Amino acid sequence: MSGQASWTELELPADGRQSAPALAVQRGVCRLLAGLGFAPLTEVTLASGRRADVMALGATGEIVIAEIKTSLQDLRADAKWPDYWHYCDRLYFAVPAEFPRDHLPAQTGLIVADRFGAEIVRAAPEERLAAARRKAATLRFARAGALRLAYLADPEAAVP
Repeated sequence: MSGQASWTELELPADGRQSAPALAVQRGVCRLLAGLGFAPLTEVTLASGRRADVMALGATGEIVIAEIKTSLQDLRADAKWPDYWHYCDRLYFAVPAEFPRDHLPAQTGLIVADRFGAEIVRAAPEERLAAARRKAATLRFARAGALRLAYLADPEAAVP
């Protein structure tokens, strides 16, 4: 199979929705969560139709969402973030180091990140999902991941 990329060399194409600073934070957050034993996915569409910037599934079924903000204007324009509590056990804001942190809601966790890594500055309080909601969110997460992997293997295939 020479000439073909291995699965570790494959990447999804950039979708153009994120700015360069947001992509840097996203990469650091994903590295952090993977290092903590979570499987992260980016831009996951939730049952509400909203998209989580980063959603991660832990080995015990715990679901974490990280909402990325790169500017105060971005934060002020976002009134949807409380809805994410319906789809995760822990909710974080993830920001670059220079972000004015005193404007972030205290009821969420805080991750500071750059393209090389991230650090949890404030742990997110846990609000455990109900079993039915957890099952639905986990199934949506699994399908999103599987479909992305299928796309990488065959970008021309029809995807539901």
